[in-house]
Amino acid sequence: MVFGMSLATYTLLHVVISLIAIATGLVVVSGWLRSSRPGFWTAIFLLTTILTSVTGFGFPFDRFLPSHWFGVISLVVLAIALLALYAFHLDGPWRWIYVTTALIALYLNVFVAVVQSFCSVSPLADATIRLPLPDPRGTATASACGAGTISGS
Repeated sequence: MVFGMSLATYTLLHVVISLIAIATGLVVVSGWLRSSRPGFWTAIFLLTTILTSVTGFGFPFDRFLPSHWFGVISLVVLAIALLALYAFHLDGPWRWIYVTTALIALYLNVFVAVVQSFCSVSPLADATIRLPLPDPRGTATASACGAGTISGS
């Protein structure tokens, strides 16, 4: 149970929020390319991207994982984006700071979605490349998917 929900329900909620964040992020970026600033979509993008990172910390874990680092980095970048947009109103250098930080947040969200897809979706997980790595105990393999599995033989 996570926050009163089954792990499956919580995972579904996290994935839906993540997909909304990615979709609205793409809408925002397309608006930038047309020299417009879609205010509503920007707010939804920032909110759902923050929620994606925050809900990522709700999953059970016993050690700090690379995904947690992505969450921390994303939240720091998003804090800067929020300051640039809402506190400094994109004045002067805050415009490029906002665009850069929002793009970094979107990139991190898409990157994690792709990695998680390769880890979770069976046909994609089966297609991951396995690279041999040196291991003092014998042969080792590491999956290109996430932390990698090391098995001595």
